[in-house]
Amino acid sequence: MHDQSAFTILVDVSDSGKRLDLLVASRISGCSRSVAASLIRKGKIRVQGGAKKPGYRAKTGDEICGTIPSPEPVLFKPEPIPIDILYEDDDIIVVNKPPGIVVHPAPGHYSGTLVNALLYHCPGLEGIGGEIRPGIVHRLDKDTSGVMVVAKNSAAHQNLALQFKSRSIKKKYLAIVYGRMESDSGRVSLPIGRHPVDRKKMSTHSRKSRMAETTWRVRKRFAQATLVELDLKTGRTHQIRVHCAAIKHPVVGDSVYGGRKAGKSTAYDLVGSVPRQMLHAWRLEFIHPVNQKTLCFEAPIPHDMEGILEKL
Repeated sequence: MHDQSAFTILVDVSDSGKRLDLLVASRISGCSRSVAASLIRKGKIRVQGGAKKPGYRAKTGDEICGTIPSPEPVLFKPEPIPIDILYEDDDIIVVNKPPGIVVHPAPGHYSGTLVNALLYHCPGLEGIGGEIRPGIVHRLDKDTSGVMVVAKNSAAHQNLALQFKSRSIKKKYLAIVYGRMESDSGRVSLPIGRHPVDRKKMSTHSRKSRMAETTWRVRKRFAQATLVELDLKTGRTHQIRVHCAAIKHPVVGDSVYGGRKAGKSTAYDLVGSVPRQMLHAWRLEFIHPVNQKTLCFEAPIPHDMEGILEKL
């Protein structure tokens, strides 16, 4: 995309009835649906000269005109932070994110993030996706460790974003939870949305929530805790932590959703203070955005989690 590239699309019969944002994204290379939707809302993309919503259904003969601004330059500085690279080629980089590192810059975290490390490692990442999260297609919480895939160019970014949206990407996590789980496996289907009072938290009792599903199976039982393998069918914010807390088995060390249990319990006495939630993105399976091969990566359990398993 050049500086302010202008375009005009004449809607023919084959595109009639399509959503405006999807139609623009399918016709303009390097423009994702979310970027198109944002530009439509700002009035930068118009139909017959008038402002429309991203969900407007195009009609045969409509003239869609607009400009695509060049991606914002990334203002974050590359930093020589070591990263554990599991795989890399021209299109993607797969990393094992350590606990305690924020994925991308945000107010209060403009340096020391995974994005700063990636910009140093791959100078060409800047501006992919036209925003301040170069190449980032999905996130892990600051204190969650494990596998993440990052796109190195716009085409890979768009393809991976679609795979996440269509839920074709398989994500498996490992967590140590409080209490001895009796069943060998189970499923939690509870909608998740913003907490009605605390806006930084998510909740299963939200007025505006979206369906969320997590399946789990027991890997190993201990006296007061259980190691579980979790499979995310949806990817809501804090999903595993909220769902585990909802079934009264909060993740060990989760200061936000662990309630009193995170502070004092028999498991706490056993393992001592836990610096973070014991949650690890163990496995990620997806289709390579360019060569279409199925790829699967696993990240070894981090040392702090291993230490707690040994104590248990």
